[in-house]
This record gives sequence, structure tokens and C-alpha cells, in this order.
Amino acid sequence: VQLQASGGGLVQTGGSLRLSCTDSRRTSTNNGVGWFRQAPGKEREFVATISWSGGATSYAESVKGRFTISRDNAKNTVYLQMNSLKPEDTAVYLCARSRYALGSSQVENYNAWGQGTQVTVSS
Repeated sequence: VQLQASGGGLVQTGGSLRLSCTDSRRTSTNNGVGWFRQAPGKEREFVATISWSGGATSYAESVKGRFTISRDNAKNTVYLQMNSLKPEDTAVYLCARSRYALGSSQVENYNAWGQGTQVTVSS
């Protein structure tokens, strides 16, 4: 597994979590990275993405203003800071490496996926 996601857990409504995604591939700093989530019985949903340099980010409307994506290329790691969490944020969160330098909201533009980390927000 080249991408390893971590940092999930159980949190109350209004709480915060920081997810991390570490890529073991040496040249991964040339690629955009995205976070997606999937709840039971639902399709995989785009959450946020960041370009290779960190200069361009994009978010799903449902998380704008609450989540922040960032990256540290020296550590080959991308972060997702999640604040003001809601029960509807409950899902398995997966990180993925884009085929391109820029990120994307489209699943088909990603060619490597991590195993996911569970986030559960209690009401």
C-alpha cells in the first residue's frame, strides 16, 4: 500500500480531527492529492483536493469553511483538518494520488488509493 491514511476516530458533534495521508512513493510530491469519503450504502464522495505545490485547493460545498487541506512535501504527507464536525460527516475517509500535478474532484483522475480511516461523529 503506497498511501496510508490515519487520524480517524470517534468525536462528538462540533469536535475536530486531523487526518494524515502519507505517500511512500518518492516522486509523489509531483502529484495532486485528494480526500474522499464513503458512508455505508452511499457512493464515494469528493471532500477536498490539493495541487502538488499546495498552491491550489478545492473543497466540496458541504465541507467549505470547516475543513482545510494542506501538505508537507518534505514529509510526503497531506493533512485534512476537520473542524465543527457533524454527524453527516461520518464515513470512511480515503486519500488518493492524482494522475496529474493538480488535484481533481473526479474519482477517475486518481490512480492510487489508501485504505481509509473511519471517522464517526456522534450527535
